[in-house]
Amino acid sequence: MGDAKKAQKPDWWKGMKAEFKKIVWPDQKSLTKQTIAVVGTSVALALIIKILDMLMTFGIDVLVTL
Repeated sequence: MGDAKKAQKPDWWKGMKAEFKKIVWPDQKSLTKQTIAVVGTSVALALIIKILDMLMTFGIDVLVTL
């Protein structure tokens, strides 16, 4: 049983190596556009969450003071 596992490791590494050769990295222009999109979306979402938090906090404060 131990011999079967030893024979599988080189095949696994060969498969892994073959898959890594298939990776296509994006060019700089595409990477820049995608980075700007991710950062912009993150900032927009953070602002939306902050505004909702402020509104809910104000609403809760109003309800508590009644």
